[in-house]
Amino acid sequence: MEPKIYDLEERLIVFAAKVVKYVDRMPTSIAGRYYAGQLLRSGGSPALHYGEAQAAESPADFIHKNKVALKELKESRANLRIQALSELMPPSDTDLQWLTQECLELVKIVGKIISTAKRNRPQP
Repeated sequence: MEPKIYDLEERLIVFAAKVVKYVDRMPTSIAGRYYAGQLLRSGGSPALHYGEAQAAESPADFIHKNKVALKELKESRANLRIQALSELMPPSDTDLQWLTQECLELVKIVGKIISTAKRNRPQP
């Protein structure tokens, strides 16, 4: 088990990097290629969107960019679950387990950021 990183941007980058390494090990079957491609896109995107959110032009822009990151994390979560249930990758695969757990935690964290930002945004 690796120590937790408390810098969210770094944590999202590490998640994306591990997705890259993981998809390179996936089977080259039709299903393997399909889910690998989808996971590569949805798993790498949250780090980029979160980075954009840090330079948001307004509270609404900040919320929007984080919502996009959350949407991609939820897509990754579903993809990993499909892989586990279909046994596309062995359920005992430690990378699959780590990615699944980390994705669940990141969904909760980004979701909380959005709800806090909505609560704290200036009212017109």
